[in-house]
Amino acid sequence: MTLSANIPSLHTPIDGRHRKMLIDGAWCDARGGGRLETRNPATGAVIGTVPLAGAPDIDLAVAAARRAFDGPWSRFKPYERQLLLLRIADLIERHWEEVALSDTTDMGMPIVRTLANKTRVLGMLRFYAGMATSIHGQTIGNSLPGDIVSYTRKEAVGVVGAIIPWNAPTAASVWKIGPALATGCTIVLKPSEEAPLTPLLIGALMMEAGVPPGVVNVVTGTGAEAGAPLAAHMDVDKIVFTGSTATGQSILRASAGNMKRVSLELGGKSPVIVCADADLARAVPIAAMSVFANSGQICIAGSRLFVERPIHDEFVERVCAFAAKLRIGDGADPQTEIGPLISARQLERVAGFIEDGTSQGARLVTGGNRLTEGPLGAGNFIAPGVFSGVTDDMRIAREEIFGPVISTLPFDTLDEAVRRGNDTPYGLGAGVFTRDLGKAHQLVNRLRAGSVWVNTYHAIDPAVPFGGYKMSGYGREGGAEHLDEYLNTKGVWIRTD
Repeated sequence: MTLSANIPSLHTPIDGRHRKMLIDGAWCDARGGGRLETRNPATGAVIGTVPLAGAPDIDLAVAAARRAFDGPWSRFKPYERQLLLLRIADLIERHWEEVALSDTTDMGMPIVRTLANKTRVLGMLRFYAGMATSIHGQTIGNSLPGDIVSYTRKEAVGVVGAIIPWNAPTAASVWKIGPALATGCTIVLKPSEEAPLTPLLIGALMMEAGVPPGVVNVVTGTGAEAGAPLAAHMDVDKIVFTGSTATGQSILRASAGNMKRVSLELGGKSPVIVCADADLARAVPIAAMSVFANSGQICIAGSRLFVERPIHDEFVERVCAFAAKLRIGDGADPQTEIGPLISARQLERVAGFIEDGTSQGARLVTGGNRLTEGPLGAGNFIAPGVFSGVTDDMRIAREEIFGPVISTLPFDTLDEAVRRGNDTPYGLGAGVFTRDLGKAHQLVNRLRAGSVWVNTYHAIDPAVPFGGYKMSGYGREGGAEHLDEYLNTKGVWIRTD
C-alpha cells in the first residue's frame, strides 16, 4: 500500500474505504478476515473499516518486532536513530493538516484543536531525537579490593507493546513510538477500536520516513481480542498503556506471566482549587476549559472545582455564562469549540452521570442536555454542564465521567480544600488559582497529584515528566524519566589486575 492510499485528502471526504494494518513493513488484513467499522461521532457515518485482529495477528507482529530488535535495528547507532526521528517529524509536519483532519473526523476533536497540537506532537519527536544521543551509563567507583572497574550500561528493554486510547490518537501514538525509537526498542502499537485511522496513517508515514520493517507495527482490533493477547504475550518485554484504571488493572494482571515492565497512565478526578484572591478573568475560562476541552474526554480534566466560599456563587455564575456561549458542532467546522462525544455508548454513560447527579440532590445550573434537533441530532452531542450543590460523596464527585461536566464545591479553608482535593483514589492532575505565591507553593506541595498547574492548566511539554499518583498509574511520559522507562540498566565489573 502506498503512502497516499493511507492518507485522507483535505479536499476529498473520507469515503468509508478499508484500511489494512501494518506488520513487518507490510500492509495486511487480519488472519481471521474480520473487520471493524469506525464512525464519525459528529454524524454517525461510517468513515472506514479496519482489520479485526486477534491473537494470531499479535503473534505475527510481536515476532516481527523481535526479529527487527535482534537484527538490523540493533545495529543502528544513536545518531542514526536521531536522524530517523527527525525525518519522521519533518514528514509528519508536511502532512500535518491530513493528520489533524483524520483525528477530527475519527474521534471528533475540533479541527482548531487538532491543528494546534502540531507544536506539541512535533516537539515530542524532536525532543526524543535529541535524547537518542544522550543515553549513557556511569563509571562508578567501588570499594572492593584489587583493581576492579565498575560501570553501568543503558540498554533497550526490547519489544514494547503499546495500547493507546481514542481521545488523542496522534499524541498518544507519538508518545509511545518516540521513546521506543530513541532508545532502540521495537514496538507493536494497538490503537483503540474507536479511533484507529490516524495511528495507521502515522504508521504509513513511519514507513515513508525509512523505519525498518518490524520496528513499528500497528495492529487494529478490540481490547479483548488484540489488546489482551498483547499485554499477556510472553515475548513482549514491556507494556505501556493509557486508558481507564479498570483496564490498567487487567493489563497489570496479564503482564505477570513473564514479569514484563509496565507503565500505566490511567484515570483521574482532578481537583481545581480557586482561592478568593484569584484573578477571575483568567481563572474562569481556564478552569472551565480544563474540563470542556475535547468535550471532557481528557484524563486530567479538572472536573472537581473547589471554590472558596466568598466567591463561590459569582464563580459558578461566570462559569455557567462561559459554558453557555461555547459553540457546539461538528469538529470539522473551524468555528466549533465543543465537538461530539466519541460514541453513542459514551453519550449514554455521560447522560447517566448527569441523571445520577440530579437524583442525588445536585443542581444542574446549565447545560447537560443532549442535542437531538437539527444537523447535530445524528451525532453524539451534549451541552457542557455545570453542577452546584455537589457533595463529596456523590457519584459525579467521585468517579471519572469523561464528559463535559463540572462539579462545583465550596470550601472555607486551605486545609479543607487540600483534604477534600486529595480525597480520591486518583492522583493525575490538580489546579490552583491564586495571586499569593506562598499560598500557591503550599498547595503545590500538599496536593497528591503527578502534575499541578498554578494559574494555568493543560500545560504539557516533552521535557517535563507527566504521570500519576495512586490509582492514576505509575511511570512517566516526558522528560529523561520517560526514556528510562524503555531502558534497562546493566552493571558491569571488570578486574584489570
